[in-house]
Amino acid sequence: MRPEILPPWCRHPLLCFLAAFRFLTIIPIGWRAEQDGEYFRHSLHYFPVLGGLIGLAVAVSGLVFQMVFPGMVVAVLVMILLAMVSGGLHFDGLADTADGFFSSRPRERILEIMRDSRTGAMGVIVTAMVLLLKFAGLASLQPADFLKTVFLMPMAGRCAIVLSMAVLPYARTEGGLGNLFYSKYCRISALWSMLLLLGLTPWAGIGTMVYVGCIVVFTVLLFSFWCRRKIGGATGDTLGAVCELTEMAVAVGMASTIRL
Repeated sequence: MRPEILPPWCRHPLLCFLAAFRFLTIIPIGWRAEQDGEYFRHSLHYFPVLGGLIGLAVAVSGLVFQMVFPGMVVAVLVMILLAMVSGGLHFDGLADTADGFFSSRPRERILEIMRDSRTGAMGVIVTAMVLLLKFAGLASLQPADFLKTVFLMPMAGRCAIVLSMAVLPYARTEGGLGNLFYSKYCRISALWSMLLLLGLTPWAGIGTMVYVGCIVVFTVLLFSFWCRRKIGGATGDTLGAVCELTEMAVAVGMASTIRL
């Protein structure tokens, strides 16, 4: 196959990866950063890859923490790392989405509220609830299951972002941050994301692979249905929100297996 007819993420894999890396993490890599705008739309293929790398790094850190601290402290430290690596980007989206969706306002007003940089009461409440559920889920797990879950959470969250983009149109007519990533390749990227997630989980057991895949799909579809009813699609804020909600769902879902 000639290079010019290969998809962009194959023609320029490093630049697409770096565009995703700089967007999803706060780790400073300045090389050719000025070109990121050209590759945002083709970087979705690397979202689950980055999620896996983040999960691996945090799981290794969690293993070290387990040698020193009790389980509940380790759960908090891991949650801090997960939030820090993205600079709180997804939590900001979660808070803005909560402020808009729970405002009981019409669509256009919801979008205005979500664009407001100030966080309201519902944003604080929902963010606190998600953090508490993540903590409760992680703190309930045995050490081996804890590390397995910590690895899967960031990857599942980034897969959820791509899957949401495949099932929802962009909601803002005037454009926005999330629109930088929309392209005709969204559904291909979503398929690749789910295949990669499922392909990397058999080591955790076939049951876990199916369970985590179902959690991701169910969370995305349920939240996407709500987004479509509220604003007619997705925004950058709702994409951040679905990442956090999916991470929470994986933590709680994995904790529920101890009762099965």
